[in-house]
Amino acid sequence: MGALAHNKSLRLRQSRSLLLGTGLVRPSSSMHNPSASAARTFTLSDFDFDLPPELIAQHPATERSASRLLVGTGKVPVDRIFRDLPTLMQPGDLMVFNDTRVMNARLFGEKTTGGKLELLIERVLGGNQVAAHMRVSKKPEVGATVRLVSTPGSDDHVSATLLGRWPDEQGPLFRFVLSNDAGDDPLAIMTRHGHVPLPPYITHSDSAEDAQRYQTVFAKHIGAVAAPTAALHFDEALLAAIDARGVQRAHVTLHVGAGTFQPVKTENLAEHQMHSEWFEVPVATQQAIADCRARGGRVVAVGTTSVRALESWAASVKTNGPRAHGRCATDELTPFVVDASTMPFSGDTRIFITPGFEFKLVDVLITNFHLPKSSLMMLVSAFAGHDHVMALYAHAIAEKYRFFSYGDSMLLIPQQFKKHLNPNNPLGHECMAR
Repeated sequence: MGALAHNKSLRLRQSRSLLLGTGLVRPSSSMHNPSASAARTFTLSDFDFDLPPELIAQHPATERSASRLLVGTGKVPVDRIFRDLPTLMQPGDLMVFNDTRVMNARLFGEKTTGGKLELLIERVLGGNQVAAHMRVSKKPEVGATVRLVSTPGSDDHVSATLLGRWPDEQGPLFRFVLSNDAGDDPLAIMTRHGHVPLPPYITHSDSAEDAQRYQTVFAKHIGAVAAPTAALHFDEALLAAIDARGVQRAHVTLHVGAGTFQPVKTENLAEHQMHSEWFEVPVATQQAIADCRARGGRVVAVGTTSVRALESWAASVKTNGPRAHGRCATDELTPFVVDASTMPFSGDTRIFITPGFEFKLVDVLITNFHLPKSSLMMLVSAFAGHDHVMALYAHAIAEKYRFFSYGDSMLLIPQQFKKHLNPNNPLGHECMAR
């Protein structure tokens, strides 16, 4: 992945563990396209396309909300500026943001032999232990301690001791104990001595600009290795305009892992092993969604990480009723029940969303442009339709949109409603006009 920017072209074509596993994978289903004459089986190659490397954004836009927004809710793509977003929303809508905060998760070190080492902390485990990716020419022995590089000018001695693999003896990550002279916990050590974990396709070393801009303005709960990038476009002025429009706001937390950058490698999507990410849907957000449904509003997911959290929760809720974006005035709806006994819902999710997946909560999606053959490319295609998404990507490339984490974004609705276009509704779905 680190060499992506150097290629001449990029081939893009209530804590519980019920969501772990492959039960939510539907890679070989027919698309939600009423005109489809036969079921279509998707393979990895269907999510590949060519991207000129100069379109990979290496730095953020000068202003967060000055980035571009490709409105893909109708049959013809429309080029807008992100700060236009409030005009595309309706009073009573609910925007759901991911309020995770990115850790300074990258640490550099040196073995006793002099060999260089790099750690990317994926999770803080407790007891000063962390689970990390390790990049090194030769893996140190279990029990070995490596010296980590401290902040320039600091006389703090920082080290990491290897305990073994994680989450088990065959696990993909490594378990370390972090320590320093002050006896700080791992988060404090990372804050003082770590680096911003920029994605592998960003080629420069992290800077003060990245420390500010690779973080949302509302980041709260620390624990992510990557930013929820669709939310990077929001600044305080835009949030105020959204509030003034009568749009409600709520938050989930999903700690984005490094696996978000990894391409799917199996041509048969059913063979893919999805990475795990921790998430939480607070009671206040559950209530906000219940209220939104009651008033006939739409749930607008800001980013694919919000989608993953919401749909993971919805998959474990038995009374969530019909699909929110499938409702018209005559539809019956089983309401959510949120009362004094309701608890925050949290856990690990490996939800893998591919074409054929039935979305239960999300009505509208705001998302950046994603990596080739990535699980997020599949998620977006499942939501808005594979052919439609590929056409939007082709338009974005032709119009020189900026791609990936620091790039531009799209506004999408579910594919099955594009045939119900209403010119008086900015999002084009007549059943959504209230």
